[in-house]
Amino acid sequence: MKLGLSILTLCLSTVLWAQNNKTVAYIEQYKEIAIQEMIRSGVPASITLAQAILESQSGESDLVKRSNNHFGIKCKPEWTGARTFHDDDAKGECFRVYDNPEASFKDHSDFLRTRAHYQFLFKLAPTDSEGWAKGLKKAGYATLPTYPQKLIKIINDYNLNQYNTMALARLNQVPEKTDRNEAEMFVKPPIEDKTAGNSSISIIKPIIEEETSTSETYIPSAGKTEVKRSNKYGHANYPEGQFTINQTKVVFVKAGTSLLALANQYNISLGQLLQYNDMTPQDILAEDELIFLERKQKKGAEAVHIVQPGQTLLLIAQLNGIRLDQLLLYNKWDKNFQPTVGSKVYLKSPVGNQSTPNKK
Repeated sequence: MKLGLSILTLCLSTVLWAQNNKTVAYIEQYKEIAIQEMIRSGVPASITLAQAILESQSGESDLVKRSNNHFGIKCKPEWTGARTFHDDDAKGECFRVYDNPEASFKDHSDFLRTRAHYQFLFKLAPTDSEGWAKGLKKAGYATLPTYPQKLIKIINDYNLNQYNTMALARLNQVPEKTDRNEAEMFVKPPIEDKTAGNSSISIIKPIIEEETSTSETYIPSAGKTEVKRSNKYGHANYPEGQFTINQTKVVFVKAGTSLLALANQYNISLGQLLQYNDMTPQDILAEDELIFLERKQKKGAEAVHIVQPGQTLLLIAQLNGIRLDQLLLYNKWDKNFQPTVGSKVYLKSPVGNQSTPNKK
């Protein structure tokens, strides 16, 4: 009997040792990606690694081997990439397929930071792994009742919090002079606000850059080198939330807002949002902006607009809720024209002046 128990104990120890070795190897392979994703997105490296270990069985699951999907992220309606099918909560559910593990880790970060119901997590300290673990379950990331406890155990067993510390250390060592692409990967953590009675470190605010929810979408703040506050709207006191200009739905949003997050919040595509606002492809706003949630009108509520200092044609179009192409058509201008201060801009087809260019 004792011999049998000894053999069983030895077998279990061997299995656990093998599993532990695989997990250690997995951490070694992907820790750098997790650190970089914490710097880029604000998702703690400890959480990224713990979720990846649990969801992928340290890289050994069938889903990972078939699809490079390390986090068990399902397709969702917005997913347009490759897909595979796997039994989970239901039979034959759709899961995302990635070209490589790096793409899976990046999509995991973006998945969390662009969905409304994960917003509160980014208000936690970046070192609060336990808060993040419990918050993920609360937000509905996984249906497993013991999901937080499993993540916390993995984090403690493998000392994953050390990678949060490494990420924070790198944030404080960003060189002042670097090229734009590299600079966009870094943002220094905000200074601790002791006057607010909160001695914990604030969440890292991502530079760049979803389950359904009616709560407000998380809108990341950009680093000060990327954000340029503008006074182009003067002292206009726009209401919070949705309102209308020229019978068209619009919101006034602050610099640092993610247009992708905003589009998700109002259930429209990023492409539509850009089109509605006559904007070139972008995500994070560099300035405060009026953003229309539906296509603007072909003509303004007023007949003309008098140009004020600093106003461009695009700004005039936004202020009056009129499509930029229509504005150009009414005034016989091209998109690069800059009207002079005090000149008239027609917001409707000028009666008796359809063939005469607006010279002022």
